[in-house]
Amino acid sequence: MTRTIAVAALQLPLPGPVAPNIEAVTALVEEAAAKGAQIVLPPELFEGPYFCQVEDEALFANARPTADHPSVVAMQALAAKLKIAIPTSYFEKDGPHYYNTLAMIGPDGAIMGTYRKSHIPDGPGYEEKYYFRPGNTGFKVWDVFGTRIGVGVCWDQWYPECARAMALMGAELLFYPTAIGSEPYDADLDTSRMWRRAMQGHSVSNCMPVIAANRIGPEGDANFYGHSFISDEWGDLAQAFGASETGVLVETIDLDRAAKHRAGMGFFRDRRPLLYGRLVEDI
Repeated sequence: MTRTIAVAALQLPLPGPVAPNIEAVTALVEEAAAKGAQIVLPPELFEGPYFCQVEDEALFANARPTADHPSVVAMQALAAKLKIAIPTSYFEKDGPHYYNTLAMIGPDGAIMGTYRKSHIPDGPGYEEKYYFRPGNTGFKVWDVFGTRIGVGVCWDQWYPECARAMALMGAELLFYPTAIGSEPYDADLDTSRMWRRAMQGHSVSNCMPVIAANRIGPEGDANFYGHSFISDEWGDLAQAFGASETGVLVETIDLDRAAKHRAGMGFFRDRRPLLYGRLVEDI
């Protein structure tokens, strides 16, 4: 019997505050589950507006330990009710340290593990280094519904090393919750096409589907540009939103077809790790 998995990406405005944002995400998760999705991906840091546009020490008060975080608690209850998996992004407080973290919530509502975002951006409108330490978990993969998935978080999506590492750990699908939009230093710069192409490249070079979920709409000085999508193992878009739609993308993926393609292409067979030492040297 062919192995398949139904996945979903959510796209919606998330201007805050916390309770309405979680309610809006909950409604779309329920819609995705009703359409058969088994793994449902909300955008990055969906519990509130994207706060990293400015450096404000008062905003550290929004961080919570994993078990106490309102978005995590809400998605745990929802996953258990719907019997689905929900990769959940949130602002984590761990003692004196703060991270941009993802909890992998399984279909029983339990937290299977956490991943702390490895690559932290720092620039106008995306002042994340002020708030988050670089992750110390290493890249992570999880076994759900008969497959293994890898989840990066936003800025991780630009790094082929992250995608390849998760693929080498056995991932068959790559997920990226995201918060990305306009660039305050250049009103004419639209990175949505290169953002999408970078992840489609991960599909191509790792021969596996990629699922990306982004927010939309104005928040402060930013305007988030959506373009959430699901690509197949060839990097072609199976499902995609534009810049303004609110809703769910659902796609049933043929895992055996992707595995056959992955084996046939030989990208993993033909790797030359002994030549890659420069990749782990500091510049």
